[in-house]
Amino acid sequence: MRSGSVPLVDLPGGFDLQATLESGQTYLWTREDGETYGDAAAYGGDAWYSTVVDGEVVRARQHDGALEWEATTDAESLLFELLRLDDDLDAIREGASDDPLIEEAYERYWGLRIVDDPFFGCLISFICSAQMRVERIFGMQESLREAYGERIEFDGETYYAFPTPEALASASEQDLRELSLGYRAPYVVRSAELVASGELTERDVRGADLEETRDALKGFVGVGDKVADCVALFSLGELEAVPLDTWIRTAIEEYYPECATGNYADTSRAIREAFGPNAGYTQTYVFHHLRNRE
Repeated sequence: MRSGSVPLVDLPGGFDLQATLESGQTYLWTREDGETYGDAAAYGGDAWYSTVVDGEVVRARQHDGALEWEATTDAESLLFELLRLDDDLDAIREGASDDPLIEEAYERYWGLRIVDDPFFGCLISFICSAQMRVERIFGMQESLREAYGERIEFDGETYYAFPTPEALASASEQDLRELSLGYRAPYVVRSAELVASGELTERDVRGADLEETRDALKGFVGVGDKVADCVALFSLGELEAVPLDTWIRTAIEEYYPECATGNYADTSRAIREAFGPNAGYTQTYVFHHLRNRE
């Protein structure tokens, strides 16, 4: 077993692990005490979270002013990549609009960072996200891992990798429906087939700009504009992407009505301009803030 720690004071703008991993942007990490989203309004907790990337188990927690980790490999550089620990949060916040809503969101969840999830797991997670609460989406991904993912033993515990494209391509729609995927089951199978066959892969969807990336991602079955923007933001590093989900549409209705143009593309451009540079960061703070404000 390898282990280490990263002092939070060394990270530009600090870091909040709980706010990052329980803000609805990733479903590939597991909170090991079983309380994921149990109190999503909280932040700064010291629970352990785990994920599996390329066959390596990584566990992390925030404790005593540091990001502590244990893993089957030297995971520090991997954590910097997965959690974008090099992002300069101070500069990102400075560049964002100073509207009261945005200021409140950044203040409440300061230290939240955008994740950089592995592409296939992120894609499938958000295909499953349609019309679902974050708790349900997380449960689906956990079921998929346990049913189709590689089983790995580490430090006396069992962990499951996210299924490979080949594993999900070979799954039956009925079996996936029994894991509560419902009408999303054929979308998952067909999109997995596209990746497994090489017909449409991560390499093919990295466009020259956000609109090009979004259009390419819609080649996957079950991917519309919003899901495409989620994958672009949380896996492909398109930090200007603003997925227009229920909470962001609420923000537009209540705070930015001038941005509601009637179609996705134009509304997306308008709210990105309103949020300022790195609008995807601001979107994630606002989403988490609005979802937990009551």
